[in-house]
Amino acid sequence: MAIHKTTKPTESELEILSVLWEMKNASVRTVHESLSKHKDAGYTTTLKLMQIMHEKKLVTRDERNKIHIYEAAVTKEKTQTQFLNRMINNLFSGSSTELVLQALGQQNTSKEELLKIEALINKLKSKQ
Repeated sequence: MAIHKTTKPTESELEILSVLWEMKNASVRTVHESLSKHKDAGYTTTLKLMQIMHEKKLVTRDERNKIHIYEAAVTKEKTQTQFLNRMINNLFSGSSTELVLQALGQQNTSKEELLKIEALINKLKSKQ
């Protein structure tokens, strides 16, 4: 389930992957209906994107039945890591500190989130 260095999902492909990560597997119709709730997307566009994603090995396709069922071939975590690393390198000159400072400075962080962040910092400190 690794993302190859050359495999870079587009924004539209990420939307489809998000649906598949949530549902585990789905037909093109199901993915299209989910996307249509918040985006004006044509069925044939969704179908074509999912076919391309299959060729790129971003999704797998079960063709045993009349209706093909798709499943994400890449994990959400690996995809997040890939995009996060690219963002840190391209937008923050390789500084994860700058990313964190920017993210925390732009959002209202809940008490629960701050506790999770604090726990992570303590865990990282204990490893040093």
